[in-house]
Amino acid sequence: MTVKVEVIEGGVPHTKIMIAGLVSTLVCLYLTYLNVLTNTEMFAFFGGLAVVSALIWGSHTIKVLCSYGIGTGVPSAGMIAFGSGVMAMLLATKFGIAAPLVALVLAAVIGFILGYISNNILNMKIPAMVQALTEMAVVGALTLMGFAALITGGFTFAGLTTGSVSMLGMTVSSNQISFIGGGLIAVAFLLGAIAIQHPFNACLGPGWKQDRMLMLTAECGFLSMIVAAIMSFALISAGSAIISLVVAIVGWAYTYNQYICLSKRDAAAWLDAKPIPEMEGH
Repeated sequence: MTVKVEVIEGGVPHTKIMIAGLVSTLVCLYLTYLNVLTNTEMFAFFGGLAVVSALIWGSHTIKVLCSYGIGTGVPSAGMIAFGSGVMAMLLATKFGIAAPLVALVLAAVIGFILGYISNNILNMKIPAMVQALTEMAVVGALTLMGFAALITGGFTFAGLTTGSVSMLGMTVSSNQISFIGGGLIAVAFLLGAIAIQHPFNACLGPGWKQDRMLMLTAECGFLSMIVAAIMSFALISAGSAIISLVVAIVGWAYTYNQYICLSKRDAAAWLDAKPIPEMEGH
């Protein structure tokens, strides 16, 4: 039994979204390095903006992949993006300032291998599978790195594994007070995985519109950024965490309002919904 599913067309080409998402994510990640140059943590919020940029790209990649008829694979696509991305991200943090670029290369290799296995060994035979899994692995790696920079102020391995706690007027180093040792990476994993797969699930159907889905992705990204900014109070200065929180709240309020406006537009425009035609013989 086979089902013919047409790929949804229209809007901004996926290639442009991919390039814009990749460039903006890398730029925002490297802007967090201003923390090192200025010996502050006030630029950590750029990590959150990197997260939003990567998620917008990733959600559209999921749309391209799942338009081939694997709607039930939307949640698993989000999980495989971050499951493969976390490996590349952790390995890349050992390379200092080059970490984002190393994460990009490692994640692309891992994603390509997973895509090849899916299509040629598991015989899924989906035209966009290899490219989509390659992209999503990169998105997962860079998103986690963005969360790391937002919460800790940097993306190097030492900064993600060590922290300090004050006791009786003394400062004591502790691996448990860190992004990885404290388990914050698990929260970041789920924040990203849910945010990347929800928009297409929420917007799919005969009334799907690209701008509405991408706006919802941005809203989900900023909502995740709010949670991560709150967590950052444990690891960076209160002033820096407040800056991140304010940026996240303002971004969320704007994108939420825009998404509601786009939803009203599309609800009013959809006046003649027709049933899905049945395929002959089914």
